[in-house]
Amino acid sequence: MLVNDKENREYQITLEGPYVALAKYSLDGNVMTIHSTRVPDEVQGKGYGKVMMEAILPDVEQHGYKVIPACSYVAHYINRHPQWQHLLAE
Repeated sequence: MLVNDKENREYQITLEGPYVALAKYSLDGNVMTIHSTRVPDEVQGKGYGKVMMEAILPDVEQHGYKVIPACSYVAHYINRHPQWQHLLAE
């Protein structure tokens, strides 16, 4: 489940059990800079980075935002998945 905690400027993605992935961002007009992503150590290596991105990016797209991937994982993910490259800010 995806929660956009706008007050704390972070996405929270429910994983297995009690674990939650986080993506911290800032928003300037319609440009979202994703600064960091975090999957708990206990569930690393299970593909949850992809799960997180596939939850966040449709939400970003739905709201009409463009993305600045300040987080290296987000940049890497978007570069490897052409279907999301249209979200990159100029």
